[in-house]
Amino acid sequence: MSKYDVIVLGSGPGGYVTAIRASQLGLKTAVIEKESLGGVCLNWGCIPTKALLKSAQVFEYLKHANDYGLVVKDYDKDFDAVVNRSRNVAEGMSKGVQFLMKKNKIDVINGFGKVKPGKKVDVDGKEYSADHIIIATGARSRELPSLPQDGEKVIGYRQAMTLKKQPKKMIVVGSGAIGVEFAYFYNAMGTDVTVVEYLPNIVPVEDIDVSKQLEKSFKKSGIKVMTSAEVTNVDTSGSGVKATVKTKKGEEVLEADLVLSAVGIKTNIEGIGLEDVGIAVDRDKILVNKHYQTNIPGYYAIGDVTPGQALAHVASAEGILCVEKIAGHDVEALDYGNIPGCTYASPEIASVGLTEKQAKDQGLDIKVGKFPFSASGKASAAGTKDGFVKVIFDAKYGEWLGCHMIGAGVTDMIAEAVLGRKLETTGHDVLKTVHPHPTMSEAVMEAVADAYGEVIHL
Repeated sequence: MSKYDVIVLGSGPGGYVTAIRASQLGLKTAVIEKESLGGVCLNWGCIPTKALLKSAQVFEYLKHANDYGLVVKDYDKDFDAVVNRSRNVAEGMSKGVQFLMKKNKIDVINGFGKVKPGKKVDVDGKEYSADHIIIATGARSRELPSLPQDGEKVIGYRQAMTLKKQPKKMIVVGSGAIGVEFAYFYNAMGTDVTVVEYLPNIVPVEDIDVSKQLEKSFKKSGIKVMTSAEVTNVDTSGSGVKATVKTKKGEEVLEADLVLSAVGIKTNIEGIGLEDVGIAVDRDKILVNKHYQTNIPGYYAIGDVTPGQALAHVASAEGILCVEKIAGHDVEALDYGNIPGCTYASPEIASVGLTEKQAKDQGLDIKVGKFPFSASGKASAAGTKDGFVKVIFDAKYGEWLGCHMIGAGVTDMIAEAVLGRKLETTGHDVLKTVHPHPTMSEAVMEAVADAYGEVIHL
């Protein structure tokens, strides 16, 4: 039997990062993967979707070339080539992880792993042991009883990335990050898209102003949006699909080529031996303490299988903290209130901290500032005036409670707010930090200035 210090079950952005950090700390490490290194994120999620979205963005630039004083004739899209580019990007990233495994002398064990009592893991009949076993098996597309996925007419995100033929009409059920990103992509490619959201607003976890702006931008680009709506039945017996949608006004039947179900995720915790070991689970999540230890000594869990936010960067951070604690480091627990969220539709969305409603619900006395990109010189020059930056501060102490952005490139801007909040930066500190002009990022400073009644360009 092969013996390790650390075995990581799963090689997504939680698992492979954990394995690398463990190796850096001098721990003999192995990672177990049943499919491709990099997990869903690198192969079927974060990375290849961004490749698709970039193709859509470039195609939109071609469509609007006249807006920039340019004449482009006889342009078109090649849907197969767009999909192939996305797959090539994913393949390249996965090969990069293979290189990192070799570089860090991490053993990669291919196969389906199951944890066993006695700090052991079974991989397709062969046993391995370790002092520390870290479960990082991630999640997959969740299925609703009223919306079973057949992989052809009712699909999840994996099929949506590799369709052989572009649909003329598509219904997207769910308007979280996955739903709105695919809605944008297919609409930009020329598909007639309808988004159906059960809650009153799309991207429902975001600040209400952001939700309203995205809905406005989507409708302007031709995406139909149905909120407070529920798909109760899907008929796939014909050549396409007929989806029955229940709304406040009654029932409506929508016809399309296919339905994309984007209603959240389901953790991959079945069949991996949790019951055999006695690892505690609640509501589809493995229970862990602040150092990611389960109730059974020697067994840990990170990433989507635990109760924290199901985000790639969260899984990576959790894994690093987990193995640093194993190595005896004095680690600071992760602050789940300061995790940035990013959505890569167009316009992009980025946020961290409390929404305005959450701050008010907590009874906080707040200052709120907002700066629209329509007043930004850089945004005007770039032709990307949709959106804004919104900031929320505690009125008494100046604590930066939340930051919410929607617009071009804002996912690359949110880190300023995350770092600022980590360093307990006040509104005054941001105001007195000189931001470069002309940039999209100076909208952060302008929004803070608005909160304090000092805004210059509004």
